[in-house]
Amino acid sequence: QVQLVESGGGLVQAGGSLRLSCAASGRTFSIYVMGWFRQAPGKEREFVAAIRSSGGSTYYANSVEGRFTISRDNGKDTVYLQMNSLKPEDTAVYYCAARRGLSGSWRYGYDYWGQGTQVTVSS
Repeated sequence: QVQLVESGGGLVQAGGSLRLSCAASGRTFSIYVMGWFRQAPGKEREFVAAIRSSGGSTYYANSVEGRFTISRDNGKDTVYLQMNSLKPEDTAVYYCAARRGLSGSWRYGYDYWGQGTQVTVSS
């Protein structure tokens, strides 16, 4: 019902920046929250940031707050993750996710997932 496609990943040196994009298509009117997650090899999936589809409220993991910024375009069909002051520990596959409804924590309950984009930060 909803398709998500990430782009913008790559290799960057520590201290550098990357901007990830997530394009949503399909029944996007049913989405109330969009978020970013990441997963490093051999590690658990980690919540990064989320944004409400209306109202503009944002949420961040403590590990990225102050460095990363999540945003959306006016059409609400694309979300971005601006990543600044990147650290080697930010290296992971980054996934875009979308959630139906407003109930529950913004960290859980996501219904749709993209394929992921690799972010590698060298030291």
